[in-house]
Amino acid sequence: MHGRFEKRGDVGIIWIDNPPVNAISVGVRTAIIEGVKQLGQDPEIKVGVLACEGRTFMAGADITEFGKPPLSPSLHDAINAVESSAKPIVAAIHGTAFGGGLEVALACHYRVAIAGAKVGLPEVKLGILPGAGGTQRLPRLIGVEAALGIIVSGDPVPAAQAAKAGVIDNIIEGDLLTGAVAYAKALAGEKAPLRKVRDLSVDAGKLPAGFFDEARKRIAKEKKNLFAPQRIVDALEAAATLPFDKGMARERELFMQCAQNSQSKALQHVFFAERKAANVPNLDKSVTKRDIQSVGIIGAGTMGGGIAMNFLNVGIPVTLLEMTQEALDRGVGVIRKNYENTASKGKLTLQQVEQRMGLLKPTLSYPDLSQADLIIEAVFETMAIKKDVFGKLDKTAKKGAILASNTSYLSIDEIAASTSRPSDVVGMHFFSPANVMRLLEIVRGAKTAQDVLMTVVDVAKRINKVGVVCGNRDGFIGNRMLGGYSYQASLMVLEGAMPEQVDAALRNFGMPMGVLQMGDLAGLDVGYKSRKDRDPSTFDGRVTRSADLLVEMGRMGQKTQAGYYDYAPGDRTPRPSPVVAGIIEKVSQELGITRRRFTDEEIVERCFLALMNVGCDVLSEGVAYRSSDIDVVYLYGYGFPAYRGGPMFWAEHEVGLKTALEKLKKYSAETGGKWLKVSPLLEQLVAQGKGFASIGQ
Repeated sequence: MHGRFEKRGDVGIIWIDNPPVNAISVGVRTAIIEGVKQLGQDPEIKVGVLACEGRTFMAGADITEFGKPPLSPSLHDAINAVESSAKPIVAAIHGTAFGGGLEVALACHYRVAIAGAKVGLPEVKLGILPGAGGTQRLPRLIGVEAALGIIVSGDPVPAAQAAKAGVIDNIIEGDLLTGAVAYAKALAGEKAPLRKVRDLSVDAGKLPAGFFDEARKRIAKEKKNLFAPQRIVDALEAAATLPFDKGMARERELFMQCAQNSQSKALQHVFFAERKAANVPNLDKSVTKRDIQSVGIIGAGTMGGGIAMNFLNVGIPVTLLEMTQEALDRGVGVIRKNYENTASKGKLTLQQVEQRMGLLKPTLSYPDLSQADLIIEAVFETMAIKKDVFGKLDKTAKKGAILASNTSYLSIDEIAASTSRPSDVVGMHFFSPANVMRLLEIVRGAKTAQDVLMTVVDVAKRINKVGVVCGNRDGFIGNRMLGGYSYQASLMVLEGAMPEQVDAALRNFGMPMGVLQMGDLAGLDVGYKSRKDRDPSTFDGRVTRSADLLVEMGRMGQKTQAGYYDYAPGDRTPRPSPVVAGIIEKVSQELGITRRRFTDEEIVERCFLALMNVGCDVLSEGVAYRSSDIDVVYLYGYGFPAYRGGPMFWAEHEVGLKTALEKLKKYSAETGGKWLKVSPLLEQLVAQGKGFASIGQ
């Protein structure tokens, strides 16, 4: 049991203590029920307080119980015990009351919280809905419209906002327990009623006509292809139209529909995969991390400026280096404009904008980087330039400084060799826009020191990134795999599909944009220049021919308002281009390729099975530690739909590895095996009847 009971005069305190986040394990549930029983048995006690030790209130379910047979007592049992108490119980909330934690608090008769607390029902992010009365009690407490917004978003709600909505009855200034006990005593003194949320009524008559139908249409657009949000609307409709007990039965029915849907399995895989990614095998946990108090960044362009914002956002000073005053001024101006745009939307105050800009020191001089603890290079993707920069850093940076490259393809070992301290060198591959995208690929060189790696993993957390450690190989995880994905898309364009059909099929699958549109966003000239540095035998010049011609015409993507698509000034909407169609058809003809029609199904299969196939090689080579790391890279770096779990999870659980292997063999035979070689790892897994979980650490 994870709790105890304390008596303070006429107040009984039910303490929960299950570090680190007071997850609602079977022991916690038992402690709640036993605490309520003790509360009721003592005639001197008039009122109760439900409080938690440690840094937070109950933050949610115990994830170690996921996927296992239910243990008694259930969360419903604990909640019913609280709500049925003959004496009022006050929930004292600090930290976070999420999921089941908020559902327990809703069963209490009153709720108080400190100003820094947050509440929420994040179940939708796991593909399910609140299953312990959250969809029935919250709308009774604050109204259907407000409850719908909280439950469908799954986002945390700050205490002040929760109090305004009616979730919290009182914000406590000072010590939470002291304030909660005083609040409870006042309730007892006033002989306040037992206010059971379940007994409150939902005034459905105040809802606009057709409210639920309109909500379904709106959410279908906002949460495209997602199953759980629509079931949440159904559950709230039940709260508005059915008695409480029947509403609870409906909630349970809808919860089971969600739990049995493939999306919940995928989203729960994502939840655990993100946490596993931070666990780097074979690291000596006793190694002391280096202290990162200041950062230097070389390059004030799109990437460098975006990277700088990540550190400024969390209060870490940044020295930003450029080669010319014009480029420096432009880069600093873009950073300020980004912050001012955020402030105009009410997400930052002007004071916060100035605080962040005040942490930024622009410079044209390498010596100004001499005291930085971490220096990140974000210059052009050419090895000669990278080596030149690191050679200068070797002479400038202080001893013990971490030297990182934002390279997306190039060898960290070769870059490190241009310094006298390769153990201090690591890859930190941010994704564009770097101030928005959550992924950070952390590239471990052959000589990267353990404390460097541990420090950068910690830095990723500090700047709110999802860090994935990978080995040093061309393209690392993400861009290495992108080769197979984009290759198939480009080949199908030569074989008869047009860019707009390929990209539409990928968007309908759930991608935020198609791979050819993504090329326009990144700049077609990036790949063009990269290919100039590569051995021509390492890529198929046929499929890059159209892109090369577009670049040579000055069509470099969105930045020139022309790439695979045409763009209007100030508008990122891709428009099919007759010029591009003509070039593609001309290249097909020159190469002797007979064009044909494609189905969307074939486009999706060829693109994503090829992606997964390269992922198998990445896994077998040890570039990725586990298949779930590959999924995390594609979820947070490339926008692979989370409800499909990532490319490796999708191939194994939606397609099936045996079917995937058969289809890959077919597509390899049809398109020439040189550029679509079936991974030996995939063949091995299918032959042994195993899955990706059997590979990795």
